[in-house]
Amino acid sequence: MDLIVAEDRSDLVKARGEGRVALVPTMGALHEGHRALIRAARGRAAQVVVSIFVNPLQFGPNEDYSRYPRTFDADLEACREEGVSVVFAPSVETMYHPDRQVGVSSGVMGTLVEGASRPGHFDGVLTVVLKLFHLVGPDLAVFGQKDAQQLALIRRMVADLDLPIEILGVPTVREPDGLALSSRNRYLSAGDRGVALSLSRALRAGAGQSTPAAVRAAARAVLDEAPPALAVDYLVLVDPATFTEVPDSYAGEAVLAVAAKVGTTRLIDNVVVTL
Repeated sequence: MDLIVAEDRSDLVKARGEGRVALVPTMGALHEGHRALIRAARGRAAQVVVSIFVNPLQFGPNEDYSRYPRTFDADLEACREEGVSVVFAPSVETMYHPDRQVGVSSGVMGTLVEGASRPGHFDGVLTVVLKLFHLVGPDLAVFGQKDAQQLALIRRMVADLDLPIEILGVPTVREPDGLALSSRNRYLSAGDRGVALSLSRALRAGAGQSTPAAVRAAARAVLDEAPPALAVDYLVLVDPATFTEVPDSYAGEAVLAVAAKVGTTRLIDNVVVTL
């Protein structure tokens, strides 16, 4: 079946097929990590819908909304290659009324860690995700674990609002050298890319430890030795359900998460640690 490009709700209604529907929300600039999400969706649904929408609500006033990579033609080709049924590519005007007043609050969790560095970011994420859920009507939605706090908040929204949607998290896809795939990686110069590897090295060092204190210390030691071009925003070891810092007595799964700027490019990464 040919790929269908839908731009609004009426297009989506016409394009809807029979059977289970999976949604893969993206902001475009698709890479192998997105393809992994699509493949996971295809294995669980009769119809896969990929949304491509650079969501202005989740960008702060000094962030990279205007220069965020937009590669729509290449994205369509990737979707064709992966057997996607429908690409939903709405305009900003379709998604948001000019006098929009109501959105989704991400609560306390949305103000922690990444939310502390980017106030309002997760409110914007949850608002657009909820709208996509209403417009597409999926049975299943697929997200990457690279955005671990986003995934946790989406799971919480689905639970708190009783949404009849299964949420699937897919492991982070990495380059052979360990760098987590990101649409923003294309901003990195060759030198910046080498600096950025300090993030995954720090996570690997931390993941090799068995207590919270040792995890934090091992990861921090790697970051402390990184080149000056790496400006660390945060390094945290948190509960995967609440994103609150775990105490030194904690046992179980935790998320070791890091964010940093390399040059002008902000990158995030994380790994699950069992303590």
